[in-house]
Amino acid sequence: MSRYLEKLIEEGEHLNQDFKYCISDARKIARTFSAFSNSKGGRLLIGVRDNGSVAGVSSDEEYYMIESAANMYCKPEISFSTEIYRKESKTVIEINIPEGGEKPYLAHHKDGRWLAYIRKDDQNLLANKVILNIWKLEKDSKDMIIEFREAETKLIEYLKNKEFITLSKFRKLSGLNKNNAEWVLAKLITLDVLSYEISEDNCKYLPSKE
Repeated sequence: MSRYLEKLIEEGEHLNQDFKYCISDARKIARTFSAFSNSKGGRLLIGVRDNGSVAGVSSDEEYYMIESAANMYCKPEISFSTEIYRKESKTVIEINIPEGGEKPYLAHHKDGRWLAYIRKDDQNLLANKVILNIWKLEKDSKDMIIEFREAETKLIEYLKNKEFITLSKFRKLSGLNKNNAEWVLAKLITLDVLSYEISEDNCKYLPSKE
């Protein structure tokens, strides 16, 4: 095994790197493809346990599952490159996934839905409607402007004294329905007025640090 691979494993799992002991479900791998493509890209090390120990894989079988994840269970299809490393009888596959230019990249869920994921630290999190709206605005609006009406003004005033606001709190503050509130937040984020911090439990919207 090369020193390069050893250094990658020493880094552990993080924003741009994920370990997989094996591939038993192509849909689960598709979520990682989606998350990396919708974020800043990353690498997937197949045949490495969460604790960094090398388990090894069968490269032919695993590669078929990887191709299925990228081509059958991602929409649009996601391109990737691979490197194979061997140590004695063990094989590790490095999958490099670049940031995509056609966001959102959706992964097929077992219930039939197509869902978008993003990368947060070492997790793949479901992208909410605000984030989906941001991608649409970035794609469709070259010279977007926003009129600061009552809802936007109340939001800016609120954040002068509070660290963040949630979607539900913004809806109560503004009186907007869910769809309109999501669009306002997305527009303000696209214009760098706001930023967001997402977790498994919620999403916070806060003044941009730019």
